[in-house]
Amino acid sequence: MRRRHFPPALLLTVLLMAVSSTARSATADSLRHVGWNVYVSPSRQIAMDEYERMWLRDKSQTAIGAEIEFYRHPSDSDFFAADYGYPVLAVGAEVSLNNGVTMRKQPDEMWGQLQTVDYNSHLGNIITLYLSFNRPLWRTNKWEVAYLMKAGVGYDAHCYNRHDNIDNELIGSHFNIFFGAGLRASYRIADDWGLMAGLEYGHHSNGALDRPNKGENHVGPLLGVRYYPSLPPTPSRRRGITSQLPSGKGKFTPYWYANFSAGLGAKSMLEDWQQTQFQTPPGDPNYRTHHFRLYAAWSLQADMMYRYARRWASGLGADVFYGTYSDHIADMDARQGHDVRHSPWSLGVAAKHEVFYHNLSMAMSVGVYLFRKMGVSAKEIEKPYYERIGIHYSFPQCGNIKIGANVKAHRTKADLTEMTVAIPFTLR
Repeated sequence: MRRRHFPPALLLTVLLMAVSSTARSATADSLRHVGWNVYVSPSRQIAMDEYERMWLRDKSQTAIGAEIEFYRHPSDSDFFAADYGYPVLAVGAEVSLNNGVTMRKQPDEMWGQLQTVDYNSHLGNIITLYLSFNRPLWRTNKWEVAYLMKAGVGYDAHCYNRHDNIDNELIGSHFNIFFGAGLRASYRIADDWGLMAGLEYGHHSNGALDRPNKGENHVGPLLGVRYYPSLPPTPSRRRGITSQLPSGKGKFTPYWYANFSAGLGAKSMLEDWQQTQFQTPPGDPNYRTHHFRLYAAWSLQADMMYRYARRWASGLGADVFYGTYSDHIADMDARQGHDVRHSPWSLGVAAKHEVFYHNLSMAMSVGVYLFRKMGVSAKEIEKPYYERIGIHYSFPQCGNIKIGANVKAHRTKADLTEMTVAIPFTLR
C-alpha cells in the first residue's frame, strides 16, 4: 500500500487566502477583532508506559499550523470576556508530519503467539482541525503570555492495519479526537505584528471506539509569526474598563444547582485486542485483526454543584454505568477457566468541576468505584478510579438543557466515548 502524504505548504496557502478573503469583506471595526498566526512545532512522541517503550523506536515529528484569531474587547459589553481577561478564541488547522515516528516489536516471549515482522511501522501524517481558547495571564504593550486549551478532530493518513503497518499501536482509526494544551508568549515587533513562542502538548486517540487505541502523545516547542491588529486591555487598565460595562449586569450571585444527566456511549474492547494480538495463532482470520465490535454503554449522573463564580462550578456526584459487554467478558473468563462474578452495573462517586464560557462548558471529574465486577482483565487494565472530560453546550431557551460528549477513562486511558443530555435545576 502506498503511503499518503499531506501537502502542508498548499494547506497553509489555502488558509491564508481564506483569512485574506475574510479580512477584505469585513468592516474596519471587525478587522480590529480578527487576527491570524502561522507556526511550526518540532516535537517528540512520548512513551506513556513500559509497554509502549518496548516497541516505540524513532520519536521525532514536526507540525505546521495556522490559526484565525477572534478577540473580545471591552466595547463588546461581554462580562464573560472581562472575567477571563479578554481571551482569544481561534479556529486552527495543523498538519503533523509523523513518518519519523516508527514502531517495531522485537522478538520477546511476552508477545505470546504474535510473530514479529521485518519492517518498521509508521504513525502516519495527521491533519487536525480544532478550536482553541487562549486566556491571557499577562499583557503589556509589547508582551502577551497566555495559556491555551485546544479540542478538535484529526485524520490519520496511515493508521494501524495488519498488512503494512502492523506495529502501529498508537492510532487504530483514520478519524480521531484531538486535545491540546500549552503556554505561549508573544512579543510585538511592530504595530500589528509579533513573534510567538511556546511549549505545547497534543493528544490524538479514538476514544476507545476502535482498536488499537494507545493514543499518540507529543510535546515540543512552538515558534511562529502573529498578526494581531488590536491589543485588548492590559491588566492595569482592566478595572476602569470593566466599570464601563452596563451597570447592574456584571455582578454574579453564586448559587447551587442539581444536575441530572443520561449518556449513551460505545466502546471496543481492550480484551478483544489483546486476544487477537497475543493469543490468536497466525493463519486464523482474526490474527492481529483491525476489525472490532462496538458495544453500547449507558450512564446516569446525579450531581450537586455550587457555581461560585461566573466561570466555575464544583461539586460531588453519583455515577451509574451499565455495560452491555459484561456477558462477553464473562464468556472470555469462563473459556480461560476463571470463576469470578460479573455484572453489567457499576456505581461510583466523583468530584466534579465545570468551566463555563457563555453557553459552552467543559466538565471534568475524577471518581472512585463503589461497585464494579468486570472480570479478571479489568483488575489488570483498570484502576479503582476513573476520569471523565467532556464539552457541553446549553440551550437557555429550553430550560438550559445541555447536550455534550464525554470521554471516560481509566488512568488517562480511554474506556468509552458517550453523548449526554443533562437537565440542571437551580436551587436558590
